[in-house]
Amino acid sequence: MRVSLILLSVSIFCLCIGARAQQKTRLGQNVVQPAMVAACGDVNLSMAVNLDNKQHPVAQPGPGMAQIYFIQDTGLSITIAYPTTKIGIDGKWVGANKKNSYFSVFVAPGEHHLCAAIQSSFVQNDIELAHLTAEAGTVYYYRTRIITSKDGPLYLGFVPVDSDEAQYMIASFPQATAHARK
Repeated sequence: MRVSLILLSVSIFCLCIGARAQQKTRLGQNVVQPAMVAACGDVNLSMAVNLDNKQHPVAQPGPGMAQIYFIQDTGLSITIAYPTTKIGIDGKWVGANKKNSYFSVFVAPGEHHLCAAIQSSFVQNDIELAHLTAEAGTVYYYRTRIITSKDGPLYLGFVPVDSDEAQYMIASFPQATAHARK
């Protein structure tokens, strides 16, 4: 009986390690997949983010362009040590958010591949991908949020968000400006 229990425990342990390795392959930045290449930038690039607390009007896209707002909503009032989230479009990093913040970019109409990636030394570097077919004159809103539990971070959420909710968050959060660290 004791041998069976030990074998069962070892088997479960091995299965957990295997599942964790598969998760690491999916979430970790050490494995480059074609979808990541199409959406994200250089996985080794680190971004520094500055926050501007001034109110900025919600801009409209210029002629023949679409606009995408990327909003990081921590869901928390305390955001000490909340990781930075890099945003990529079509294989290039276009900005990043930290804490509760937002930024926007203009894009040409057509198909675009979006990427959100956690940048942190303390949290698993999760990557989420999305696909968007942008139309000229249209504004799109995406929200990132790290979903956590009592045991720590679980995964990065990266989803489209309703324009009313997005405009409320934009009015409440500082605007982020990011640049590559040297």
